[in-house]
Amino acid sequence: MRRLLVAIIGAGPAGIAAAVELKAAGIKDVAIFEKAGHFCSTIRRLYPEGKRVDKYYKGININSKGVCSFETETKEQFLERMARYINDYQIEINYNIEINGLERRENFYIIKAGTYPVAEAYVVIIATGVFDRPKKPPYPIPEEIKNRVFFEIPKELPEDEKILIVGGGNTAAELACILAGKCDVYLSYRRPEFFRINEENLKELEQRKDYITFFMGTEIKGLEPANDAVRVVFNNGHTEVFSKVFYCLGGSTPKNFLEKMGVRIKDSLPEIDEFGETNLERVFLIGDVAVKRGSILYAFHMAHISIRKIIEKYLKNFTQQPVWKS
Repeated sequence: MRRLLVAIIGAGPAGIAAAVELKAAGIKDVAIFEKAGHFCSTIRRLYPEGKRVDKYYKGININSKGVCSFETETKEQFLERMARYINDYQIEINYNIEINGLERRENFYIIKAGTYPVAEAYVVIIATGVFDRPKKPPYPIPEEIKNRVFFEIPKELPEDEKILIVGGGNTAAELACILAGKCDVYLSYRRPEFFRINEENLKELEQRKDYITFFMGTEIKGLEPANDAVRVVFNNGHTEVFSKVFYCLGGSTPKNFLEKMGVRIKDSLPEIDEFGETNLERVFLIGDVAVKRGSILYAFHMAHISIRKIIEKYLKNFTQQPVWKS
């Protein structure tokens, strides 16, 4: 497990800007963890080709005082700009790693992808954005079983139940591994083989294969009530009853994600100070995840003021030198 001075969760504009500000100040031990396979995934996914990326967005008129800034430009120009920042400041981004756990251990935080600890960090910056939401299937979920169908991992995990997990990504694999041995676990995936799970999760699945029933190459037609359970109807005509069904089709809800990590929420917003620090010491929120309405330029500006405070308060003795030497 790596030791870092600063771990950043999310490689969108806010996360990249935070890393740039840290590197510009001489902080060396910095890494970003990104669940997608590329930086600025929301812009890539939601913006059509040639769409404007606006400097001033939804009435937010602010000029960034930090290193990162831009004028209104096209999607392609903006992505090129962000690529230059990453290259010029030698920003380390670890792709295809979805961070969903945070644990305080003495004076550091352990950041986890499912059950797997990926790094130990002194300061943690969460810059995940708010555009990701759990993806839902195309068929309706009957009202009678909505309390047995989940689209994100709950705080209290089931035990001694028959569980179906739907999905083929890292979240589905991690949940299956967590529940294996505690529940009768089934994993349904529409492809015949996994192709976007990281190596660690594949190893974990292999180790727990005797405790998981794999329904590979299966599509679900719909769900039906079955007394106090859920009947799952597959396209091949097979039906099976489960006590609960978990869909892990991508996306996450920032509120639950933050609460799971221990960040206090009030009136649907995280409790932070003017610099983005949460109730957890040395855990900061930057960008859209921290405010009700934001913009890319505001994210750049917030990264600047937050990093200045982080350095002044916690890191002033660590500039221009690595923290840990091998």
